[in-house]
Amino acid sequence: MKNTTQNYGWVAKSLHWVSAVVVIGMFASGWWMVELNYYSDWYKTAPFIHKSVGVLLLLLTLARLCWKANNMSPDAVGNAFEQFMAKAAHTVLYLLIVVICVSGYLISTADGRGIEVFNWFVLPSFGELFSQQADTAGLIHKYSAYGLMGLVLLHALAALKHHFIDKDNTLKRML
Repeated sequence: MKNTTQNYGWVAKSLHWVSAVVVIGMFASGWWMVELNYYSDWYKTAPFIHKSVGVLLLLLTLARLCWKANNMSPDAVGNAFEQFMAKAAHTVLYLLIVVICVSGYLISTADGRGIEVFNWFVLPSFGELFSQQADTAGLIHKYSAYGLMGLVLLHALAALKHHFIDKDNTLKRML
């Protein structure tokens, strides 16, 4: 269940892969949603699902950070530069996910309505906290999502480099 000096435990692995699938799915759905028009059958349904999953992603990310803070990490692999870059990339990955979720919240709640999460509960609105909140948060949301996808690609390429070129166990210990 817990991490060891050699491998990640099944909780960390599950949180990692669920987050990966959700983040990529949210990017794809966001990319698709911006093209919807008022007459599309998905015009209201897609944003409802996107917002609901976004709130759950934020909760999952906070749980993941708590788990990470209370568990050891496997021993670092690679030279000092690679270890520094891996730590920096992971920090920015988490930061971008939080920024995207918070900016999504600010977009959705600028009009004073809360976010209904799959009819389970409503995340209340604080209303418009600053002028042009929805537009400003929308730009932050968009460009942070692009940045996150770039970093996800870099993260995946680094894992493949470790596996196929360095032939170490970096990728295997997360599978």
